[in-house]
Amino acid sequence: PYDYQFVSQGEITVPSINDQEELMATDSAIEILGFTADERTAIYKLTGAVMHYGNLKFKQKQREEQAEPDGTEVADKAAYLMGLNSADLLKALCYPRVKVGNEYVTKGQTVQQVYNSVGALAKAVYEKMFLWMVVRINEQLDTKQPRQYFIGVLDIAGFEIFDFNSLEQLCINFTNEKLQQFFNHHMFVLEQEEYKKEGIEWTFIDFGMDLAACIELIEKPMGIFSILEEECMFPKATDTSFKNKLYDQHLGKSNNFQKPKPGKGKAEAHFSLVHYAGTVDYNITGWLEKNKDPLNETVIGLYQKSSVKTLALLFAS
Repeated sequence: PYDYQFVSQGEITVPSINDQEELMATDSAIEILGFTADERTAIYKLTGAVMHYGNLKFKQKQREEQAEPDGTEVADKAAYLMGLNSADLLKALCYPRVKVGNEYVTKGQTVQQVYNSVGALAKAVYEKMFLWMVVRINEQLDTKQPRQYFIGVLDIAGFEIFDFNSLEQLCINFTNEKLQQFFNHHMFVLEQEEYKKEGIEWTFIDFGMDLAACIELIEKPMGIFSILEEECMFPKATDTSFKNKLYDQHLGKSNNFQKPKPGKGKAEAHFSLVHYAGTVDYNITGWLEKNKDPLNETVIGLYQKSSVKTLALLFAS
């Protein structure tokens, strides 16, 4: 994993976990759940391809803003795993065809645009494969009985406070905030209401764990996500205009939204949020591009014609 940028940005090894044993158990489970041999192979191929996507390198052409591949070895591996032609994949990434009016034109890409596109495509492949597996597993476990039984599986990253926090950390921390609010409401509010219903003598205790203010600051109309969506609709919007709108709307009006405190050696931050688990400084550089996450339709067209049937199926629509 050390060789793959996408999967080596956190802890790489856990002493108590044997990766080889876990992989064998996973492979056995996939087989038991009724996936065909071709589907199992496709799952591993596409996961490997996503890992290779993180290692794709591009450079700027001399005297142009146009991106070009910086070597083809990684692209060759990714394309092979996805059942694609490597040259076609690189051409589609650097020179996608886009619709302008009623006709398609070839549009050159900057290096940053290509990297954004690669990230969006990798996420799309992984997400579509994950959701497809969930549907297949549910179909396999369906007993057709009148009564529905279910197993709930929740896999979530913990609360994140790094030296440098971006949009990914806000999404993770927002989800944690919502889950904590759900837990607090059920443990501290609904439980006490149940005591009253059962006639138990009880004095209602306010544990002061209502996280609504922070949640609404992020998700309500004209909250952080709403303003981000709005800015993405304006062609001339910038990180600065996004920051100014956030400050105009929330600074001094919400206790949970604050100016970051500068410190020696601290990474640059543009605003701070007071979460239940602590105050987090966020840097908004690149949030507009991250949020747009446009999928390169030319590459999608290649996926749809892939010799790996599972990949073609995932992008059939």
